[in-house]
Amino acid sequence: MNITIRNTDRLIDVNGVPARIWEGQTDAGVPVLCLVTRISPQSLDPAAIETFARELTETTPPTDAAVAIPARLIL
Repeated sequence: MNITIRNTDRLIDVNGVPARIWEGQTDAGVPVLCLVTRISPQSLDPAAIETFARELTETTPPTDAAVAIPARLIL
């Protein structure tokens, strides 16, 4: 399975750890929410790292689905 996700501007606390909500969908179109606590570019190229850092600051407001996180998602 592959998913495509986009960064939102919403942060929540997950067991004492800040997590950013990312929203997206699978290749089949199933909507998903991801709670991301860490993300790192896997490149040693300074230009790639700079591009990654710049793109990471580009956020969008979350949809209604991401505003009310179901309790079953919080481990």
